Amino acid sequence: MARISAKELGSQPIGKLLIKQAVPASIGILVMSLNILVDTIFVGNWIGPTAIAAINVVLPVSFFIAALGMSIGVGGSSIISRALGANDHEKALKTFGNQITLTLLFTITLVVLGLTFVDGIIPAFGGKGAIFDPAKVYYVIVLYGVPFLALCMMGNTVIRAEGKPKFAMYAMMIPSVGNLILDYVFIHLMDLGMEGAAWATTGSYMLCFVFIIWFFMSKNSELKIGLSQFGLNSKIVSEIGSLGFVTLARQAVVSITYLFMNNILYNLGGEVSVTAYAIVGRMLMFALFPVFGITQGFLPIAGFNYGASQFDRVRETINTAIKYAILLATIIFIALMIFPEAITRLFTDDAEVLKETPSDMRWVFAATPIIAIQLIGAAYFQAIGKATPALLLTLTRQGFFFIPLILILPNFFGELGVWMSFPISDVLSTIVTAYFLHMEVKKTLISET
Repeated sequence: MARISAKELGSQPIGKLLIKQAVPASIGILVMSLNILVDTIFVGNWIGPTAIAAINVVLPVSFFIAALGMSIGVGGSSIISRALGANDHEKALKTFGNQITLTLLFTITLVVLGLTFVDGIIPAFGGKGAIFDPAKVYYVIVLYGVPFLALCMMGNTVIRAEGKPKFAMYAMMIPSVGNLILDYVFIHLMDLGMEGAAWATTGSYMLCFVFIIWFFMSKNSELKIGLSQFGLNSKIVSEIGSLGFVTLARQAVVSITYLFMNNILYNLGGEVSVTAYAIVGRMLMFALFPVFGITQGFLPIAGFNYGASQFDRVRETINTAIKYAILLATIIFIALMIFPEAITRLFTDDAEVLKETPSDMRWVFAATPIIAIQLIGAAYFQAIGKATPALLLTLTRQGFFFIPLILILPNFFGELGVWMSFPISDVLSTIVTAYFLHMEVKKTLISET
């Protein structure tokens, strides 16, 4: 297997390097997204369409807690990439140790709180009527596995920061494949219903955790930490927090979006509309995997070269990543505009859901070709350690535009107003991000070259 050392992030040709970083990340995201997609297909066909809605209610809660691990991972990995670029190995080690400690402290605390207030949380996120009971069953079991997922998400970003994208890909593939196998055993063979779906998910998180531990204990990792690195350092914790808060805030807004969307759609169209949103949401996770992969591959390259003061390479990385992502996003857009009916039929044969979902899907993906600019632009500020603009740009789409739109437009257009909010917020957030990215490149990368 060809490996990429951390130093090669600052020397290899950008196009070649971005492909090496992005392809494994894309494959990992693809497998993970396929897992979510196929898992939803299994649940819809083996348990029923209400079960799809139930899982959609639980996801924002469990993913928000797990996103603490990702936010700590992304924030710390930005520090690690720049530290490795500046040959400060000790800071990289201390940062990694602090990431582990923070992830355990926060996620275990939130899991305890999440289990304590389960009966209030589920209805708040749209788990009402026939959705409540299956959602509660799924929620309780999945929450047991969330700390393992958080540690996996944190560790995955660190693996990528080390310049080991293939191992990061494996870390994403293992739980995905494991979940599908366990789904088949627990749901189809053992007929455990929602309990089976939940234990399959939790078991897959544990499989990933075992792999992450193996990687950092093996010779493949450059980060060999001791007990002294686990002690929290206030300066490092502050930097992890300021940068990681960007990712956490994004996931918090995603969770709030699910809360609003599930409740608004339940009030406008009942369980059918919530199920339609669940299907479209799975496609959002799945269809954009190559764009997300390029964004993930972009982060360590931009961070390393910025830390090494190679600003011409940073500029080239931005331009190349945007070009690749726009091309792929356009291909995705064309496919989804042509085949929404066929895609919906994979999940369910329910006539009402089949009637509503295709048009909803077309609205949601209408502005897909331009989202690459927003994703890469926000990721750039995070990669170089500028937390405030990274946070604000990350929140532009859902926080500043989408949530206000879904609260306003349905008053004029009914349920259609909800779906119209997707492309409008995509366009507005892309315009804002493009402006600030252009100003930052002009001010920092060009003037200092």
